[in-house]
Amino acid sequence: MKYLICLGLMAVFGLSACGVGVNNSTNTSGHQAPGGTTPVPTIQANNSNASPADNANSDTSDFEGTDSITDKKNPNVKGSAIMSDVRSASHDGYDRVVFEFLGDELPSYHIEYIGKPVTACGSGKTVDLAGGGRLEIRFTTAQAHAPEGDATIKDRERSPNLPAVKDLKLTCDFEGEVTWVAGVSSPNSYRVTELKKPTRLAVDIKNAR
Repeated sequence: MKYLICLGLMAVFGLSACGVGVNNSTNTSGHQAPGGTTPVPTIQANNSNASPADNANSDTSDFEGTDSITDKKNPNVKGSAIMSDVRSASHDGYDRVVFEFLGDELPSYHIEYIGKPVTACGSGKTVDLAGGGRLEIRFTTAQAHAPEGDATIKDRERSPNLPAVKDLKLTCDFEGEVTWVAGVSSPNSYRVTELKKPTRLAVDIKNAR
């Protein structure tokens, strides 16, 4: 009898009339903060693929770009911006490298093609990279480690072997400076896009296709 009544209520009022709930919540990235609904940022240190959000505001057509120096100062950053992820992926006509930071402000950055040899800032040791060009991306004031000293970017050397970007290596994480150098197939033009939510800098390097 109770079953028949339940079926009747389901037909009129829906599943919840019988105590069956429907989960309409949307899963968000990050861990759930205890006792609240605000997600705690998740550091994704080993993701080598650019997410769909990294493609926002990107022009997939051919672009002019530049092969000279790009220098952008951001005095609004308080303290040291923590780099939380580095990703790379190939797109139509260019390869994109994305640098992600915790917080809302992007640190100052300096980008330029440099000559050989490339050296690590702490040890002075030579850093070998594949390709015919070296694109250096330097952030200040920034760090790729937590205040406790643990690295926030575990994979500090990677070889995506994309059409333009062959190697990506961290050459400095010391005294407020974080530097990555991209070993590229040739010193082609590049462009820079600042992205929000989360805070990212996207560097597009034109490939030979």
